[in-house]
Amino acid sequence: MQKDSQHSETELENLLKQSIVEGFVEVPILPEIANKAFMLANDKESDASQMAQLIQSDPSLAGHVMRIANSAAYTPMANLTSLQQAIARLGMTTISEIAISAVLNAKLFNTPGYENYAEAIWRQALATSLWAKEIASHCNVNVEVAFLAGLIHSIGRPAVLQTLIDVAAQRTLLLDDEIVHQLEEKYWLSVSQMIVIRWRMPALVIETIQHLETPSTDKEAGQLAAVVNMARYAAEAMLNDELADNFPLASIAIVEFESADTQKLLTKKEQISERLKQLAA
Repeated sequence: MQKDSQHSETELENLLKQSIVEGFVEVPILPEIANKAFMLANDKESDASQMAQLIQSDPSLAGHVMRIANSAAYTPMANLTSLQQAIARLGMTTISEIAISAVLNAKLFNTPGYENYAEAIWRQALATSLWAKEIASHCNVNVEVAFLAGLIHSIGRPAVLQTLIDVAAQRTLLLDDEIVHQLEEKYWLSVSQMIVIRWRMPALVIETIQHLETPSTDKEAGQLAAVVNMARYAAEAMLNDELADNFPLASIAIVEFESADTQKLLTKKEQISERLKQLAA
């Protein structure tokens, strides 16, 4: 039985590697509205009416964005009545982040049997993006790219899950949860890097995710990778109700965080937790 299990594991990994190398990993189409929202937010020539028009083209999304914009986590004591007003109050960037978070989610992938786990992956990604935005604002790097890179850095995880489910079904192989998660952990980053290239994300977002294992001070992408790695740690600690008081030392050195910076950052935990509840709802 053990030999059969080892054989299945080896076959499963070989099929996964083949899918990655040959580009057969199922990559969902990037929702056009998410891409346009990001582009508008980063276009100095764009204005609130263009963003409002884009979001209003999808009534369900418009309702979602307004609900979150009107939540206490984003606008305490405020009653926003229009998207233009919400954009004027919160800014193009924040509204685009809400919209992008709404259309990029675990439901982009088909992971039968692992739906709850895929949702947990997405929740962690949302938390990472919110922490990345705060950390980036503290160390003077691109806040918008930090948010987006944090949001999609682990997009390879559900993609690996879906690919394993697909190839196992094709070859009538049994899926063992332990093996599935071992393979996911081994290949998620390379698949994330492949997806952001296929999605034609901005070059700096792609480079940031490519540098996650090798953050450095050499270039902006290396610094942003350090920011995302710190955000991943903070997100994990927050979701596990732990104190994020032991950030990766290499990343702290790269972004030049002092103890006072860390303490100031951690005061944002409650705000980030409230915003996460709204975005993940």
